[in-house]
This record gives sequence, structure tokens and C-alpha cells, in this order.
Amino acid sequence: MEELLKLFGKTYSEELGIDLKSKKSSELFKWFIASILFGARISETIAKHTYQALEKYKLLSPQAIIKAGWKFLVTHVMAEGGYVRYDEKTSTMLLDICEKLLNEYNGDLNRLHDMASNYDDLEQRLIAFKGIGPVTVNIFLRELRGIWKKANPPFCDFVMLAAKYLGVKDINKYWQKHKVKGYKLVNFEAALLRVGKDYCHKNKYDVCPLKANCLKK
Repeated sequence: MEELLKLFGKTYSEELGIDLKSKKSSELFKWFIASILFGARISETIAKHTYQALEKYKLLSPQAIIKAGWKFLVTHVMAEGGYVRYDEKTSTMLLDICEKLLNEYNGDLNRLHDMASNYDDLEQRLIAFKGIGPVTVNIFLRELRGIWKKANPPFCDFVMLAAKYLGVKDINKYWQKHKVKGYKLVNFEAALLRVGKDYCHKNKYDVCPLKANCLKK
């Protein structure tokens, strides 16, 4: 468990320098935008580069993105991020999302969470944003597990695949029994996700750092 967490347990938000533990609206918005990029039909690398471009131009608030405008997003942010397709569509989507967030929730994702009656309602409120589907919602909410009371999404297929091959039948119970100091369930989930996506799904069992513990070998 400790080896798994050390190798793969850093969350995606932590990699981007986003402090979700603070619960600040500004940090939540950063992760919301990053999740939208990760959920798009682009590589993880392009998603990270595009987020970093937004960070470079200080476009990490709904007001700043709207002020920058569509043309700037396409010609600067998306271009620097490495987009070759969907750049115009994604720019339009980001602007629509920012406008809806401001109009309906005063730009505050904490307000959206507080207004949701339960997890299903929370999920539907997020899906109501143009261009956001179940994959993006799962990406966004999984790292808010334990931070937002109503954020308890199902584990995604990659996580379940890695858990299966590592002999983990119940992820929550396994974590409670084998938890490691300094880490949380979200770190365990992030680690399983990376193993499942980068090794199990691609049948790269022979090069997986955890092959000694793999039931598939």
C-alpha cells in the first residue's frame, strides 16, 4: 500500500498546485476548469498544458475568463495548450460555463454544493452546465471526496480494474483497514486510477511497478 501511494498517490489537483483542502471558492473553480479539460477529448498532457496557459494569463476565475473573451482563449490559451481540434468549441463552452456559474451561483461552486439536496442533485446541477457529462463530473467530484459532504461519486472503471487485479474487493473497507498516515482515500483512488489507466487497461503488466502484487500476471 505504501509503495502504491508513494508512486502514484498524488492527486491531479495537487499536481497542478490546487489546494482543494482549503475549500476556497477560488481553488474549487480552478479544479472545476481543470476537470473540464481532463474530461475533454484531448490527452492528459494537453489538458495540463492548457490549464497552465490559463494560469499563465491569470484566467482562473469566471470573471477573468469572460473578460478575456473567445478570441483570446482560442488564439492564446488553446494554442499554447496544444489544441489542434475542439479549440473553438472548448473556448465557447468555457465562456458559457462561467456565465452560468455567475448567473446561477454567484460564481461560487460552494454555493452550488450547498444548494444541492443530495449527491444525485449535485451531479445533475453539474451536468446542467453546457458540455459537462458524467466523466467530467466524476473527475471533478472524486477529488472532493471527504471535502464536500455530498461528493461521493462511484469509483470509475480504471479504479475498479486496478483494484480487481490487486485483489482489492471493497475499496472503502480496504482503505479503512490498510490506511497510511499522511494519505487519504482520494490518494488511494488516484493511485488506483493511474495504475488502471496506464498499466492494467493497456495490458502493460510486465512493466508495472506493482507486478509482484498483480493477480493478472
